[in-house]
Amino acid sequence: MVMSFRTGAPRRPRTGGGEEEKVMSNQPLMPKATAVWLVENTSLTFEQIADFCGLHLLEVQGIADGQVAAGVRGLDPIANGQLTKEEIELGTQDPERKLRLLKRDLPQPRKRTAGPRYTPVAKRQDKPDGIAWLLRNHPELKDSQVVRLIGTTKATILAVRERTHWNTPNIRPRDPVLLGLCTQVDLNQAVEKARIAKEKTEGPGKPAVAEEQPAEPAPAEPAATEQAPTDIGEGFNATFD
Repeated sequence: MVMSFRTGAPRRPRTGGGEEEKVMSNQPLMPKATAVWLVENTSLTFEQIADFCGLHLLEVQGIADGQVAAGVRGLDPIANGQLTKEEIELGTQDPERKLRLLKRDLPQPRKRTAGPRYTPVAKRQDKPDGIAWLLRNHPELKDSQVVRLIGTTKATILAVRERTHWNTPNIRPRDPVLLGLCTQVDLNQAVEKARIAKEKTEGPGKPAVAEEQPAEPAPAEPAATEQAPTDIGEGFNATFD
């Protein structure tokens, strides 16, 4: 057993985060204030209150004696929707019964979406170069993808594209991966995603089909000419007839 160096008392073993969350989810909000209200307004046993509020039995006894949580104002679990009046009556009738916490139907908090990528101050001056490289080598990328990759704004992308950026004469297209503005994995994923989106919009490329040209008409055969006389005598006689 591990001993604490300050008090010499045995140290409590650490539990996983999942077990702690499970225990906290089975307890009412503000357990001590809830215990104060239950002690003052119900005839439940100390064991029932301690089990419901997740407190030690001696803490509940101290609350009843006024030695613990003397300045704490009681919190009504019925008004907060954590316990019903019928459940308290059933617990009063049966001292062995454990109180059941009502399930909360409160909406879960939304997860924060990842904001723009943080870029060290020393590398922020290289962002226009990385944007120019992406616009030249990967025009299929959307501005929103470039924003997430480099951590810039759409206004900056537009200025670099239209050459209205204040530092346009000094912008040199350079690979953002080599500049340390993004990783090669993120760049490949963005390019692949843009390619798939482009194929869905425009359709897969189809092989070009050569247009059929009309066949040229065959050359007409020359008209048959009169056959020359084969007999010299026939020709001679025809001349003098």
